Amino acid sequence: MTLTVGSLFSGIGGFDLGLERAGMKVIWQSEIDPFACKVLKKHWPDVPNLGDITKVDWTNIERPDVICGGYPCQPFSTAGKRGGATDPRHLWPAMFNAICLLRPRYALMENVRGHLSMGFGDVLADLASIGFDAEWQVIPAAAVGAPHKRDRVFIVANTKGSAGRNAQSHDLQKVFRQATKFRKSGSTNRTVSDWWQIEPDVGRVAHGVSDRVDRLKGLGNAIVPQVAELVGARVVEHSQN
Repeated sequence: MTLTVGSLFSGIGGFDLGLERAGMKVIWQSEIDPFACKVLKKHWPDVPNLGDITKVDWTNIERPDVICGGYPCQPFSTAGKRGGATDPRHLWPAMFNAICLLRPRYALMENVRGHLSMGFGDVLADLASIGFDAEWQVIPAAAVGAPHKRDRVFIVANTKGSAGRNAQSHDLQKVFRQATKFRKSGSTNRTVSDWWQIEPDVGRVAHGVSDRVDRLKGLGNAIVPQVAELVGARVVEHSQN
């Protein structure tokens, strides 16, 4: 059976693309950025965009098997002021509300590594309060051969209990071992010393591109689809056990 996906904070669809490549099907999305909405409409013309997550009436929305989302990172990022729950962009409560009301089989979340030292415990406590067990790992873009780190924490939560949790943890550990292998060895003919240690300055190689600012913003906020595919494939395997 194909797992259905409800996508929150969809952006330009990085999470969505990765999960569909893993064998899932996106049935609705939620995004408000005008440029990102155009991208979603182009690539998912038949998938409804619910718009502002804070204004959605979840009682009228189809329940998916999976809810995914990279809720805004600015409240936790070490590159910002780290306002946490006081930041107006703190939208984890809105995503949690959707999970509470729709009760998917799985909830998949993504955020910056800095989230682990701010607000992460609150997310785990919220999930536990409604019976969701969670596993998490920091997976870099290097896990899929990209020449930069782009460390991101991925959280997978479900309601299967301890047996499901142990199987799920094993699957995520396999992903993490692959990520570590790529980070140490590099990809193609590059060595680790040749790699960018941070996310590359895309701007210097994108001069003259139409909608350049919007495109760079979309890419900067996007989840690397190949990483989402790795995680999604493990979830698909887990759902069949």
